[in-house]
Amino acid sequence: MCFRDLSRTHVWQTQLFFTTFRPPLNIDTNSSTLMAESEPVSDATPVGEKRTCLRHGDEETPAKKPKVDGENGNAPNPDGGGGEEEEEEQPEGQASDGEEDGESFADMMKHGLTETDVGILKYVSDHEGFSGILKERYSDFVVHEINKQGKMVHLDDLSIPADSEEGAEPEQQPTECDVLTEEQRQQLGELQLFKNKERNVSIEVKDDTKEKRTLVHKAIKTQFPGLETKTEEKEGHKFIVAYHVAGKKALAEVKTAAAPRKHFWPKNRGSYCHFALYKENKDTMDAINVLSKFLRLRPNMFSYMGTKDKRAITVQEIAVLKITAERLAHLNKCLMNLKLGNFCYKNHPLKLGELQGNHFTVVIRNISGTDEQVHQAMGSLRQTGFINYYGMQRFGTTAVPTQQVGRAILRNDWNQVVDLILKPRPGAEKEYLVRCREEWAKTQDPEAALKKLPNKRCVEGQLLRGLSMYGKKNIVTAFGLIPRNNRLMYVHSYQSVVWNAMVSRRIEAFGLKAVEGDLVLRGTTAHVLSAEEAESHSIHDIVMPLPGYDVIYPSHHVGEGYRELLSADGLDLDNMRHKVKDYSLAGAYRRIIVRPTDVSWEVIHYDDPRISLVHSDFEKLENKPAPVFNQDGQYRALRMEFSLPPSTYATMAIREVLKLDTSIKKQTQLNTVWFN
Repeated sequence: MCFRDLSRTHVWQTQLFFTTFRPPLNIDTNSSTLMAESEPVSDATPVGEKRTCLRHGDEETPAKKPKVDGENGNAPNPDGGGGEEEEEEQPEGQASDGEEDGESFADMMKHGLTETDVGILKYVSDHEGFSGILKERYSDFVVHEINKQGKMVHLDDLSIPADSEEGAEPEQQPTECDVLTEEQRQQLGELQLFKNKERNVSIEVKDDTKEKRTLVHKAIKTQFPGLETKTEEKEGHKFIVAYHVAGKKALAEVKTAAAPRKHFWPKNRGSYCHFALYKENKDTMDAINVLSKFLRLRPNMFSYMGTKDKRAITVQEIAVLKITAERLAHLNKCLMNLKLGNFCYKNHPLKLGELQGNHFTVVIRNISGTDEQVHQAMGSLRQTGFINYYGMQRFGTTAVPTQQVGRAILRNDWNQVVDLILKPRPGAEKEYLVRCREEWAKTQDPEAALKKLPNKRCVEGQLLRGLSMYGKKNIVTAFGLIPRNNRLMYVHSYQSVVWNAMVSRRIEAFGLKAVEGDLVLRGTTAHVLSAEEAESHSIHDIVMPLPGYDVIYPSHHVGEGYRELLSADGLDLDNMRHKVKDYSLAGAYRRIIVRPTDVSWEVIHYDDPRISLVHSDFEKLENKPAPVFNQDGQYRALRMEFSLPPSTYATMAIREVLKLDTSIKKQTQLNTVWFN
């Protein structure tokens, strides 16, 4: 069985979650139960929803100055709820998709977090809430990026820009087409689509000259993206062997870090090709990695404004340096669950966080609320908004929350950092991680523990490799081998849990009105309200600081609460600079209430639970009909739309509508009770 999370399926939190136990949530908020329905284990497209992009082969940085969080602030958002400033990768223990353990996900989540553990305590509305199922199908969660010009990004044009015909790359000229026979093209085409059982195609070069071999190599790579070639000699004859760059054996041989080949590029053409990336049920970084392998580029050749949900249909803008629209468009023939379009050339890449936000289309199926309850809940969301909490996915899913590691880093307690990341922990985990942790606990030998890991790129592997290289007396240096985004994720997680707790305390103390001592922003500078000034401000103007060395705090008692909380954790609010510059926290300001824009909703009725209830960009491109609803249908669903600014969590908006605990632990417990 599979478990469906209300939280955003960000890659570093929910990969394991969605591959082990993911029945759709039937969220009964009135009785505090979450019911579940069965679904196949795989994240693959469910029966009756064949939504593939195939035509063939179906199937963040610490701020130096205080910032406004969500306006290039220093705490990225992994929710896709408006765009994050940097992507966050998987924390420890979160390995790749598709692996399962014998123990159930419910066993694993016995030791997970609930909302109260991370300070998520309050609601702003007084309606009752109602039950429903979120993300029963990944097509029930659709995200369109809103670029910095305020335009929603859509995939609605697959054509090539006219200037791409001028000065096309030499390797794409038709002179190379003649070197391959029709039979060879057919074999290579089958290989490209994974239909070749031998997993390679050998082409004998009878006219053995370097020029001829070069032409064959170029022809294969140009006409069949995703294939790589090499020259082999067998029994005195030379063969050019083509193999799939994404194949398991090929991955060991392909030098993915190699610099891209140089091509002729017209001077009057922008250096970056921008395009809309449409993806289904795939994380942004996974999609970028696929594109980089097919095009034989480094992943950092691509730029984007924010990462998007995995279990969803999303559309976002991507830019790549000096790759033609033709090469990109050709990938549409062989990509799975991805589609590229709306190509144009510009002179600049994209930057993380420069988007205006994201627009969400969310379907909640099998709702129990009356039309009046739905209207009251959605009206409150549109008029008042929701508490801008950091969502559960920011704090990890394992028994060691990310904020605990962040607190140890800020306390400069590096032995505890290592202990928290590498020690054995309760709850189900990948078997190889269990063996690795047991080896470390027994021997404290980083090399021996590292041998237990088949994937050395996880956080445990990177830390162990650092310890084996620099020794256990140089933990700071060893810890530095973990990618910077991953390391900063820990300290930002600690900032986030403090912010959540203080906002809950602020709303508990003063409710939904501005009061003397609150903070508002004037430009990028925070100002403390006087009693008279508070009369002319609303709760939507109020901000609260993430703790740091370059922010001010509310002058009422909640401001002192920051000092109390950090002091209890062994930290000094007046000394947030760290010996290691990376972990010095300037802080940022974040609005405590967010009011979505473009809010609309409708209650729809339907009979077939397998059908999509949203007309996707790809379906429109394929001229497929929009879903037709039966007003007398046996099922009811709420289809809501809203736009959110950067660094806000869509799951927190949905939480306000349904009145539920979004933690995986709570959802799993309730689902387990229901199953039993």
